[in-house]
Amino acid sequence: MEAWVTCIERKGCDLVTKLEGQLLDLMQEDCRLPLEKLAVMCSSTVDEVAQAISDLEERHIILRYQPTINWDLAERERVEAMIEVRVMPQRDMGFDAVAKRIYRFEEVKSVYLMSGSYDLLVLVEARTLKELALFVSQKLSTLEMVTGTATSFVLKRYKEDGVIFEEEKPDQRLVVSP
Repeated sequence: MEAWVTCIERKGCDLVTKLEGQLLDLMQEDCRLPLEKLAVMCSSTVDEVAQAISDLEERHIILRYQPTINWDLAERERVEAMIEVRVMPQRDMGFDAVAKRIYRFEEVKSVYLMSGSYDLLVLVEARTLKELALFVSQKLSTLEMVTGTATSFVLKRYKEDGVIFEEEKPDQRLVVSP
């Protein structure tokens, strides 16, 4: 069942149209699909699809087109970590001001407000373990609103954004029957 709401009045409307919703679903799976194929899949015209994508970009619903990369197979050293951060929210600003301060660091790739035993989940990346440790000890932990951190290093990625990193290889053994 489709969860997309059709927007009756386009002026000032923040809702996503049915076509836009279909495009978002399709482009999340593969953002390299040509306009012609998207138009056929959405039962629409190429011009309508192009306009809808342009509108989504203009309204900052589509922010960027990015591939999922298996960095383990690339020739680039990098260390990733997930840091649980406990913070003291600022008066009249809540967690937003703290998150804004944290996400401005170059090493930070993502920041999420969480429920549970910690407040923010911060995904960070650095070239070396030492660089990442220095980020935590000299930049993140020294912020006056940060009351505690717990760092977990990513050892191996199995699946990200719905993409499985290791393909199952077919069994090459000979079948032996009695």
